[in-house]
Amino acid sequence: MLVWVIYDISDNRTRSRVAKICKNYGLYRVQKSAFLGDLNRNESDSLAVECESVIEDSDSVYVFPMCEDCFDKIKLIGTGFDRELVSGMTVTKFF
Repeated sequence: MLVWVIYDISDNRTRSRVAKICKNYGLYRVQKSAFLGDLNRNESDSLAVECESVIEDSDSVYVFPMCEDCFDKIKLIGTGFDRELVSGMTVTKFF
């Protein structure tokens, strides 16, 4: 399943740790605080647990599972993200 990870973290070190966790799961950075990738349910749950272990109470991390049908219905407004970063993924369907 496709998974979006979006976070709002004020501390640079913590933010970097969450970004590293996302990258370790093979997610692609689509914006400064937004990652996208294909994970199974266990990977998605593990990622959420790892993120929870590094953030503070004031931080927010959202892990959104998304089915491909829903992904195909996304409306992109504005510049969007770097297409080369996500080439080869389902994301290419939407351009």
